[in-house]
Amino acid sequence: MAPKKPPCLPSLLLPLLTLLLPQADTRSFIVDRENDRFLLDGAPFRFVSGSLHYFRVPRVLWADRLLKMRMSGLNAVQFYVPWNYHEPEPGVYNFNGSRDLTAFLNEASIADLLVILRPGPYICAEWEMGGLPAWLLQKPEIQLRTSDPDFLAAVDSWFKVLLPKLYPWLYHNGGNIISIQVENEYGSYKACDFTYMRHLAGLFRALLGDRILLFTTDGPEGLKCGSLQGLYTTVDFGPADNMTEIFALLRKYEPHGPLVNSEYYTGWLDYWGQNHSTRSISAVTKGLEAMLKLGASVNMYMFHGGTNFGYWNGADEKGRFLPITTSYDYDAPISEAGDPTPKLFALRNVISKFQEIPLGPLPPPSPKMMLGPLTLHLDGYLLSFLDILCPHGPIRSILPMTFEAVKQDHGFMLYRTYLTHTVSEPTQLWVPNNGVHDRAYVMVDGVFQGVLERNMKHQLFLIGKMGAKLDILLENMGRLSFGSNSSDFKGLLEPPVLGQTALTQWLMFPLKVDKLVKWWFPLPLLRSSHLQAPSGPTFYSTTFSILGEGGDTFLFLPGWTKGQVWINGFNLGRYWTRQGPQQTLYVPRPLLFSRGALNKITLLELENVPPEPQIQFLDRPILNSTLHKTYIYSLSADTQSPSEPMELSGH
Repeated sequence: MAPKKPPCLPSLLLPLLTLLLPQADTRSFIVDRENDRFLLDGAPFRFVSGSLHYFRVPRVLWADRLLKMRMSGLNAVQFYVPWNYHEPEPGVYNFNGSRDLTAFLNEASIADLLVILRPGPYICAEWEMGGLPAWLLQKPEIQLRTSDPDFLAAVDSWFKVLLPKLYPWLYHNGGNIISIQVENEYGSYKACDFTYMRHLAGLFRALLGDRILLFTTDGPEGLKCGSLQGLYTTVDFGPADNMTEIFALLRKYEPHGPLVNSEYYTGWLDYWGQNHSTRSISAVTKGLEAMLKLGASVNMYMFHGGTNFGYWNGADEKGRFLPITTSYDYDAPISEAGDPTPKLFALRNVISKFQEIPLGPLPPPSPKMMLGPLTLHLDGYLLSFLDILCPHGPIRSILPMTFEAVKQDHGFMLYRTYLTHTVSEPTQLWVPNNGVHDRAYVMVDGVFQGVLERNMKHQLFLIGKMGAKLDILLENMGRLSFGSNSSDFKGLLEPPVLGQTALTQWLMFPLKVDKLVKWWFPLPLLRSSHLQAPSGPTFYSTTFSILGEGGDTFLFLPGWTKGQVWINGFNLGRYWTRQGPQQTLYVPRPLLFSRGALNKITLLELENVPPEPQIQFLDRPILNSTLHKTYIYSLSADTQSPSEPMELSGH
């Protein structure tokens, strides 16, 4: 008898394909309204999620942070997509390096975390302009977050690039995105434009299809204008709020389906000049346990806060302009440096009562490093580098122009004019209608005179001869990110007035400070000779080496006033030692060269330099020292102040 012919390969694969295809097709994440729950692939499901922002964490550290979240018992990660981070100019897109969104989605998948995505277009997040690009304000009359045709055209163009990138990552397509938020806390915005919200919902459906769960998030007071039929309604609140009352209110808008708190606050943000915010472990864990007992799905905002590197911090306006600190530690369960905190272990213990926790220990805290003190050397006054800082030369205008009008999104711009007559007696310099946005450093013939500041300091007194050079360096300290979110133009919004004379005939220098630091300062430029007690905008730098592997560290700037700092050309962010509460800047280990290689630190000090221009690197942060307190740094103890009552705000 002839041996049987082995079956051909296609006939072997067909039964296997028959088994696999239905499984792929049955991937689903839906709302089961009859039983007030979610269903994941047909099985009851509840997410316990945490917020982490890829744009606040160096890319090389994404995997570490996501692993720690998964090992804490979370089954999902929630994050925003900041439009301005990816479209720096109209039609110019950046999804490379730390902006590689699909790489972050992949890292979340490797960590076995589902994704709750919040692409805006507005995100708040205490991020510059709430994630909206500053170039929108090149049309000064634009009405943000409304059905204004100019705004909708820009939004449509952006989402037609972004959303197709997300489509393969939707859960039913084999990815890990289970739900997508439309807008962000829209009910807290003044417009209440349902035409705008319906437009967004239609756009999301057109580009993403009908199977992905779309939802809204609002504080209790925002549900009326923030919710929309066809989008699943969720709420946000913190441990100090009345859970029973808020969920009862949510039921008026979403009578059936799972209860969802999309932002359960584990901590809070910090403003310059106010205390560091903290939330007690007991309050946060008690609130989480109460919600989980109800069967609610919860996202903890933030689970890891990260850092507002560069110029990316946002600002609030609560009676006055309140810029947000560089640190976004948030008193979160995972610290700014990525370390598990006692709050994390307490939350992990609560989660373990309701669902399985991955086996194995959490990774330990990263190695930390101390170094210094190091003495910095004077590179020169900012005014000495104008030719490099503004290589195309100044823009001329009778009246001062805003940052937006000259296409300067972030950082600094110098305004220059010349006195048309001699001012022999101290004479008031001021800007009408609170027109300094946000902080102005005033110099006459290169000599620093003082500061004008939005809402805070409205006048200086000057003298000068006819023809004297008046320089005003304007700092954009971050555009408004929450609340009214009115168009927050930067620069001199009105002509300054000296005595009774409105000053005209301005030269405006949009400054490329980051390019100077990154490309020019590494070259052996001639240093300025050391000047007596330099003041005003001045560059300082030094080099240093690290023996061995080094570690994470925290840059401490005792005696320095306010400015910007770069390490190896990377913009670490703003410091404001005199104002507080933040006294140190987090320096992730990957930014530093180890094993004896040279590192370079550069400071742009905007006001006054200490008598000994020194800095040091500490092995722990100082986040809670303000102008109003005496702070003695100790390696053995942290100083904490009583936390202020939490306001329901937005992200």
